[in-house]
Amino acid sequence: MEQRDRIIELYDIYGDLLTEKQKSYFEDYYFSDLSISEIASNYNISRNGVHDQLKRVVNSLNEYEKLLRLKAKFDNINELKIDDRIKSTIMSILKE
Repeated sequence: MEQRDRIIELYDIYGDLLTEKQKSYFEDYYFSDLSISEIASNYNISRNGVHDQLKRVVNSLNEYEKLLRLKAKFDNINELKIDDRIKSTIMSILKE
């Protein structure tokens, strides 16, 4: 479950960098809890095709984090013992 939560957090940060198709597969699988078979049926592609796309998305999200480290920066900010309004302002600046 911890890995799933991490991937979803990365998607929240880097999701806009993915293609529309990648976003659709990811959201169907992780947010709508559709099975790979259901997604394959909905998009009229093979189960293997869906599996490969999901694997590519996860790899891309991990690569974006490796290069940009935004999640790590957000985590560090959240650990600071400062006012929540200041944290929120810093987060907003980083997201721009």
